[in-house]
Amino acid sequence: MRPFLKHVKMESFGAFSGKVVGPFGPHLNVVFGPNEAGKTTTASFVRGVLFGWEEARGVRNTYKPQAADRAGSLFFDDGEGGEIELSRSRNAEGLKGDASLVHDIDRETFSTMFSLTSDELRRLRNTTDVTARLLTAGSGTGTSPAHALSVVQGRLAACTSRAASAEESLVNLGSQLADAKEEMARAAEVAESLRRKDKEFHEMEPERESLSARLSKLNARIEELTACRARIEKLAAEREEITEEHARLVEEQTQAALARRRGRHAVSRELMDMTAAEDRELRDRIDVFSDRESKCSHSIELAKSNYAASKAAYEVRLEAPDTREMELRARHQRTAQVVLSIALPLMFVGSGVPLVVHGREISSLSFTALGLGLVAMAVFLAAGALVMLFRPSKEQEARKVELQSAQWVMLQDKKKYESCLAEQEALSGEIRAFLESRGLGEASSNLRRARTILDEAKDARGDMALLQQRSQALTARLTSLEEKIARNVDALASAYTQAHLPSENATLAALDAKIARKVSQRTNLMEAFESTNRAYGELKQELATARGEHTLDEVRMAYQQIRTRYNESLQTFARLLLARRMLEMAISSWESKSQPEVYAQASELMSLMTEGRWVRVYMTADGHLRVVDSVHTERDPVHLSLGTCQQLYLSLRIALLLAADNVGRAIPILADDILVNFDSRRRRGAARALAELAKTRQVIMFTCHEEVVSVLREVSDATNVIELAM
Repeated sequence: MRPFLKHVKMESFGAFSGKVVGPFGPHLNVVFGPNEAGKTTTASFVRGVLFGWEEARGVRNTYKPQAADRAGSLFFDDGEGGEIELSRSRNAEGLKGDASLVHDIDRETFSTMFSLTSDELRRLRNTTDVTARLLTAGSGTGTSPAHALSVVQGRLAACTSRAASAEESLVNLGSQLADAKEEMARAAEVAESLRRKDKEFHEMEPERESLSARLSKLNARIEELTACRARIEKLAAEREEITEEHARLVEEQTQAALARRRGRHAVSRELMDMTAAEDRELRDRIDVFSDRESKCSHSIELAKSNYAASKAAYEVRLEAPDTREMELRARHQRTAQVVLSIALPLMFVGSGVPLVVHGREISSLSFTALGLGLVAMAVFLAAGALVMLFRPSKEQEARKVELQSAQWVMLQDKKKYESCLAEQEALSGEIRAFLESRGLGEASSNLRRARTILDEAKDARGDMALLQQRSQALTARLTSLEEKIARNVDALASAYTQAHLPSENATLAALDAKIARKVSQRTNLMEAFESTNRAYGELKQELATARGEHTLDEVRMAYQQIRTRYNESLQTFARLLLARRMLEMAISSWESKSQPEVYAQASELMSLMTEGRWVRVYMTADGHLRVVDSVHTERDPVHLSLGTCQQLYLSLRIALLLAADNVGRAIPILADDILVNFDSRRRRGAARALAELAKTRQVIMFTCHEEVVSVLREVSDATNVIELAM
């Protein structure tokens, strides 16, 4: 029985401290728990102990505790009842314990074949290096033979490359040998030329020193003249500026005087001479008049509003629809009364007279009395109708009283409005008289205009004060400028004297001509000096370089070094050719023996997972993976669905792990929720494939889905379930 992982102890890893997970069995194990229970953390811990903790890069979770180092142990059953402990704290300290358990596997093979995650299956979806990965794990080596062959091919190409970057290629080294031979011949010629130049160098020194002394003296004189010219130019510019400023100040003084005269004519003398106290007193009186004017305007507006309201009420009462309706109703009522006052008496008279006549004819007192009563009733009704007809209506009387009251209110409001207008007119006259008495007759009775005139007068007084101050300042500045002009004239005379120019020829043009002559002399002298100095420097540099170097010896040594490198490259090229042949034979042998077995096993597992939907997996001659369905339709993995593609790569991994029994014998297969993208039927097929793998290797499945646990228990009675709590 091979060794297997029994317990996991996380002393400090991520959010866990002193947590133990296990015990695990030698075959199929399921670690079940809710999210954040520690399933992925446990899988990462196992990988970290075996191959080192991950370094922090970007935003990846490396499970490093905040106040401690990552540390923990893995406990393996050695297959004979004993226990093997592997532990790790810092990466620098390495893996502690019997490290022979991981000698037959590297980190890349573990991540590719033993650490199965949904993300890892997706990452392999578009890879073209499947053959190399299978060959690496199947051979049990640390590096893929296919990868090694590509490296050998690259190094062989570098040996025959003509690129400048391939310094050790045979082509470039041969070219360098030819160049080195030519360089040795040129070095001998250079040595003879340097001896001639050394003699010329020693003869040039006295002439160079003489030219340098003359040039220094001439430079000093030119600098002196240039400084004088700059001073004279500055003084001339300053004099021009002073003259312009003097003229401008005179003009400003004239304009200021004109402005003062215009300011005095723009505002009345009475307002110009007004003091600040008088201005405040006048503004206070204007404010009082403004308040009275506002109150008067308010009274007028109120009276006008009341008058308009009472007038509208009166007119509304005159033209109200209810009045016309009442008159119409009264007219109909009066008509009905007239009709009844005529019809009823006539009816009673028409009935009573015949009764009286008939009673007399038959000498009946009762008929006669009844007839007379009816006639008397007719007379009474006629009299009552006449009284009602000529009696006035109470509604009409009330309506008449309301109209008279509304008319009286309207007349009172009108008188009040006229009174307010008269009061406003009187106030306007009083304001006009007051403003005229204070020199503000231009404003008439407009208080706002009066304030504006006062503001203008105040501004004018301020402007006059500023103009007065400005005039005084201009006078002071003119005096100062006149003094500057005098000093400037003296400074110009001193500058021309320093330049050795007589007073009759003291001009800037004469000084420029003198400087030009000196510059021309310096230019000619400098050209001669630079030519001599350049030749002297070149010779000195060349001789100094020649003294510090042994060119001929170095060229000879370089030739021998290149020849040695060329011979070494020939030997390396021969070894690479031999290595290429051996690797090609190894790959051909593995492909003819192990690869068919792996793909046959992968085809069976793929058919098992997909219930016969996909029946064959194989590798084409050009190294591309293909999959065939039950009706012989071929597909590339990139054209499969996500779940089917993951089932394909899971089949390949399981087939390889079954075939490569000599790789990672004691290392468990860690599967972290790899069945989440499978439907229920294909999940059962994948579970059977994992159970088949668990017969020869330890498999640990991490999941948070109860249905996955049920399926694994269903396909294998020996399933060991370990539950994690929050």
